Amino acid sequence: MKPRTLRSSLALFLATVMAGLAVRMAPLGLPAVVVKYGGSMLWAVMIYWIVSAAMPRGRLPVVGLVAGAIATAVEFFKLYHSPGMDAFRLTLPGMILLGRYFSVRDIVAYWVAIGLAAWIDGGIRRMEG
Repeated sequence: MKPRTLRSSLALFLATVMAGLAVRMAPLGLPAVVVKYGGSMLWAVMIYWIVSAAMPRGRLPVVGLVAGAIATAVEFFKLYHSPGMDAFRLTLPGMILLGRYFSVRDIVAYWVAIGLAAWIDGGIRRMEG
């Protein structure tokens, strides 16, 4: 399967980041569960777009597994605590990039979102190819 163009990769990444920030921070009146898991899922999709751009010729299941492993590792990293890391997690970049609290439900949301992103990616690549 042909890799996505760099332009498409950048557009997907930026659209996902903007959607994630909007879901989490804009006063959209969304239900709390949508804000929580929608933001988490969009974060995982962002990781997928980064990994798929870094592995442009990678098979989509492999790209998805790598992205899922990274997202899961970041979630488990939340179990590590040090004064500096905890202080960073309280900042806006820390909250966005790392989150604050470990959640198995987030891991499930990440894998579901990454699976959907890989499926969408396959369609995009077929359209571009």
